[in-house]
Amino acid sequence: MYPKVIKIVLAVAALAYALYQFTEEAIGNGISLILLSGIFVFLYFKNEIILLAFLRLRKQDFSGTEKWLNRIKKPESALTRKQVGYYHFLKGVITSQSNLTQAEKYFRKAISLGLSMKHDLAMAKLSLAGIVMQKRRKREATTLINEAKKLDKQGLMTDQIKLMQQQMKKF
Repeated sequence: MYPKVIKIVLAVAALAYALYQFTEEAIGNGISLILLSGIFVFLYFKNEIILLAFLRLRKQDFSGTEKWLNRIKKPESALTRKQVGYYHFLKGVITSQSNLTQAEKYFRKAISLGLSMKHDLAMAKLSLAGIVMQKRRKREATTLINEAKKLDKQGLMTDQIKLMQQQMKKF
């Protein structure tokens, strides 16, 4: 994992060398270097460790996800603001299996920092609603479920929202 400043420096250096290659009429080398600089810019905005942690989470491998996330030592300095939000989101998903109080803190931090995609933010709010519902805070859970419903434009989480609303009626 490279710090975010080094990624930008490498991208600028690759782009500068690509321009030099164009002036030397080495068009193929220049194009390759532009693509290389694009990879560094992509990795600036999408951290490679978080991408690998999401792949582990997709396979339901929580210990593997946690191992990848533990490689990030100081998330506030090594990641951009949105990446720190995703870091806390992933930590919340992992700790929700064992410690609801800690998971609630992680989800709140992820929501306050913001997530890039609306359905990710809706998922964080829905997960937080489930935690506060288990802690018998019905009003807060209802608010979070309604916010998640507004954010879920594509209807990816309608089944989960309906299930949560049915569980709310039992309280």
